[in-house]
Amino acid sequence: MADIQAYAQYNNSKIMTSSPAELSLMLYEGAIKFCNIAIMGIEQKDIEKAHINIIKANNIIMEFQITLDHKYPISQEFENVYSYLYDRLIEANIKKDKEIIEEVLLHLRGMRDTWKEVMRLTKTA
Repeated sequence: MADIQAYAQYNNSKIMTSSPAELSLMLYEGAIKFCNIAIMGIEQKDIEKAHINIIKANNIIMEFQITLDHKYPISQEFENVYSYLYDRLIEANIKKDKEIIEEVLLHLRGMRDTWKEVMRLTKTA
């Protein structure tokens, strides 16, 4: 039990001391993790596990949508991508279709990798 509390405290500390860029990266990682767990749930015929984790991934995507800064022209394109991913995950949840989740994962991994590169370039600049 003490190990779980220590881990939770570490994670909380990590979140509280992270930059906005690092928090965004953590969100991408979380959405990817939850999609992977949802796929495992579908494969194991554990509908509840799949449902809960698709909802968690969708909540992260919704957070990205809510926090978009619309003063930049590119934000509308991000809005469109996030809306698409959100809708696809809803469809995946209804159908319990792992292929749809794998499609979403492709997009999320690409966005995460691009974000990592932006972070790297920003640090070196």
